[in-house]
Amino acid sequence: MQQPALNERYEHNVLRQLLAEIWILFRIQFCIIRDQWAFIFILASIIPFSILMFLHFFTINPTEEMIVRIITGNMLFALVIMGINVMAQEISFQKHQGHFTFYASLPIEKVNFILANMFRGLIVSLPSFTIMAIAGQAVYGISFSFSIWLIPLITLTILSVVAVGVFLGFWSPNIQLTNLVVQALMMIISFMTPVLVDFSQLPLVLQWFSYIVPTTYAAEGLRELLMSGMSTNVLQNMGMLLIFTIVSYTLILKKIHWRGDS
Repeated sequence: MQQPALNERYEHNVLRQLLAEIWILFRIQFCIIRDQWAFIFILASIIPFSILMFLHFFTINPTEEMIVRIITGNMLFALVIMGINVMAQEISFQKHQGHFTFYASLPIEKVNFILANMFRGLIVSLPSFTIMAIAGQAVYGISFSFSIWLIPLITLTILSVVAVGVFLGFWSPNIQLTNLVVQALMMIISFMTPVLVDFSQLPLVLQWFSYIVPTTYAAEGLRELLMSGMSTNVLQNMGMLLIFTIVSYTLILKKIHWRGDS
């Protein structure tokens, strides 16, 4: 009778320790961004908002489908800026400046360190994503029919995109190469995949490339959910985003090293 009770107590203590580690690491990450929130909002919003206004002035009598594509595309562009570009560069900087040595000295699990960074990416990405949704509706004078399904879809969208940025940061061989890769990837993902343009308008090679980036499924899921409501296709896109998140998380766990030169 005592053995099950001891096992249960041990599992309870392990769970409490894991939650405590995640909470402490999350607070560390939150303190990093606490004094930079204004800069984060401006950086994440100014470029997508400029593109949104340019397309608003440039397009004449756009259809409802085109308007939704423009708004959701710029929402995802803001997300790519923060989730991939900023997160990858920040983690790469910490890695090569030896910040990981501090975390290596703590009795923490690498899994919790990864989760804390992904939560940080979620926090810095969600405001810009939301700002572009509000601004887009105001600029084009339309209103989206929001659904409860937007919550899991947006969560999976942000986590899948942030996971790419976190992985690139941990993979980083040096800061300079990381900066070049994420800047190029940001432009390719935003303008050469079905984020702002229709899938059929892309060359065949870019159509194949689109299948391996999460924003393709996020854009399709968002557009259909906002225009037509919940459907099997939206669920399939959510499933693909979940797969991207799990695969990226697994790769991150295998790639993370406490030493910057590993």
